[in-house]
Amino acid sequence: MNLSNLKPAEGSTKNRKRIGRGTGSGRGGTSTRGHKGAGSRSGNKTKIGFEGGQMPLQRRVPKVGFKNPNRVEYVGVNLDVLQQLVEQYTLTSVDFDTLKAHGLASRNDLVKILGRGELKATLEVKAHAFTATAQKAIEAAGGTIVKL
Repeated sequence: MNLSNLKPAEGSTKNRKRIGRGTGSGRGGTSTRGHKGAGSRSGNKTKIGFEGGQMPLQRRVPKVGFKNPNRVEYVGVNLDVLQQLVEQYTLTSVDFDTLKAHGLASRNDLVKILGRGELKATLEVKAHAFTATAQKAIEAAGGTIVKL
């Protein structure tokens, strides 16, 4: 073996186009940058959303309404869903981990118990928030409420 026999390992190199190596390469002249303008010059970086001087989309589209940055999003779980869980799995208490295990909430969710349906079972319910009707229904069935 000598230096004239050496080759790179299979798949270790890419066939890239050599830019700026004269007109004979087919990539000379402007070196794929086009003619004039900021894009042809070194150090050019355009902002995200820049459309070549045209009014950008985020400025063209009308802004409507108000988004409260402090809004707290809850995942709602109704009483009839709790009743189904109790009937299926014979539970005495329902907490965040139980709801997460049964796919009703995910790791970073806040859970709010809502008042739709009827609750017949006596339950200890642990959640982040309750509606007034849900609270009355749980306590009327003999259950207790714990706010997390």
